[in-house]
Parts: sequence; C-alpha cells; structure tokens
Amino acid sequence: MTSVLTLVETKESAVQPLTYELLAAARQIAEAIGASVEALALGSTAVDAAPTLAAADAVLTIAHPALETYNPEAYLAALEATVAARNPAAIVLAYDTIGLDLASTLAARTGRPLVAYVTSMKVGGDAIEAESMVYGGKLRAVSRLALPAVVAIVPGAFAEATGTSPPQVTSLPPPPALESLATRLVDETQPDPNAVDLTQADKIVCVGRGIKDKDNIEAARLLAAALGAELAGSRPVIDSGWLPKERQVGKSGRKVKPKLYLALGVSGAPEHLEGMNGAEMIVAVNTDAEAPIFGIAHVGATCDILDLIPALSNRVKTGGAT
Repeated sequence: MTSVLTLVETKESAVQPLTYELLAAARQIAEAIGASVEALALGSTAVDAAPTLAAADAVLTIAHPALETYNPEAYLAALEATVAARNPAAIVLAYDTIGLDLASTLAARTGRPLVAYVTSMKVGGDAIEAESMVYGGKLRAVSRLALPAVVAIVPGAFAEATGTSPPQVTSLPPPPALESLATRLVDETQPDPNAVDLTQADKIVCVGRGIKDKDNIEAARLLAAALGAELAGSRPVIDSGWLPKERQVGKSGRKVKPKLYLALGVSGAPEHLEGMNGAEMIVAVNTDAEAPIFGIAHVGATCDILDLIPALSNRVKTGGAT
C-alpha cells in the first residue's frame, strides 16, 4: 500500500499541535486513495514522541545530531531521502516558516507539483483539487494537480486528528548529506521574559489597518483595559511602529488561543489567521464585508471601528457584559 507522508513539527521539546492538523489533512488524502499515513519524526524530541502519534499509521524516525535543532538544509536532506525511500503519493507540509523553507525546494528536487496556501481539498482518482488563499486571502483559487504531489496547508484549516492505537515506528538511516552541511545554527534570539505573553491571555483586543492612525491606538487600549484584555496588533500595525513587536499576532508574531478574540479592523490575511484561528470566540469588525476574517469569525459586524470602540468602551464601563 502506498502512503501519504507528513512531518512532525516540534518546538522546545514538544510536538506542536500543528502536527495533528497535518495528520488530519494527510488522512483525508489517504482515505480517498486507499493509502496509509506516515509521519516523519526528526531529532530526539520527535523520535521520543513517536509512540504517542496515534493519528498516524506509522512513524518514520531519523536520529542525527544535525537534526537536533531546526536546520532547513538538514531537514530537506532528511525529507528528500525519505521520499526517495518511501515514494509517497503525497507529502503534506504546513504553510508556515518550516513549510516555506521546505515545500518548494522539495517539490522541485523530487519533480512533484506543489500547491500551497491550501484551506480545503477534494481528492478523486489520482488527483487533488485544492482551494487556496491568494492575494492575502482576498481571493480563493482552485487548483487541480496529479499525484504524486506536495501540499502545503494553512495552519488552522484542518481540525487536529486523533487516534487510539500506537503507530508502528520504523527507524531510517540518516542520509549521508547530513555529514557535509553548508549551514549551521549560530545563535537563537529569545523573547524578553518580562514582555507581555499574549499566548497566556484569556481575552485579546487586536487592531488592524482599519485603526487608521497611531492616535487611535489609545482608544483601543482603553477598550482592552475595560474588558480586562491584552491589546495586540496585526502586522501592518506593528510594522508602522504603533505597537511593540511582542504584541503582534500572526505567523511572524504570536500564536494565541484566547477565550475571546476581538478583531478590530483586521482584514484576516493568512499569516494573521494562522496566529489566532484557535480562539474560542472570534468577534470580527470590519467595514469590508468580504474580508477573510469573516470566514472564521463566530460573530461579525461591518460598522466603523472608530465609532464602535468608544461606544463599546462606554457600554462596558457602565455595566455592560464582559
């Protein structure tokens, strides 16, 4: 039986929840073509976790010092060798920082078509029909590509897969390329331990480009204080210098899962959605009714946030629900 291969993503000695989303996407393809799901675990953290990855039918492990910290050259060598050995019908990666490093080069080196920014799929016969976000989520494109192929999914697009039976674990030999890498990790930059930790916030008020001006940030800050929430910003707000970097939500900022996420003037580019789509309650306010944020929001409104923010702040302060 052929297989669908995915990658186990780890960080700080833990398997990332995103791994189980990748397994869910891989399972969808596998069930449609009568294949098994194999997860590739690289480095000691992933190898140690292999028996717990019940959402996979099998876990392939490669242990080598070069794989102990993420190195795109090393990971690519391990993936390429695994693809050569297993010849999977599809390779499922995340459209995140790791997927951006690996997916396109892996596709080119193995001669397989690639579709990225994938939010949903249909599988029929020997092809995948994938829907992808383009132009920052403003448009959606449908692509059809023949198997074998490489698919890079948007984090949060698939529910995490679960399983009950321990997978079969198979150790693979490290590829020789790991002995002659041209790149190595020099240093890591850690966040300021005294900075705000958005990942622990129960409530977040996030402002986007719709806030229009730095002077309007203070009103959003007062609303956040009234709600007992942390104030955050999308990338355009951070890049403009209106809020510090540690308050950015998104692919290049923080990934958060608060009980309440109030998105004010946030359009919802894929990079932003990646950082907050796990929130329990997403309330979105944007004057553009077609903004991608409304695709994942539980509650939405199309009023002007500059009118809403002071009115909502006043309502909360005078006894409104919090």
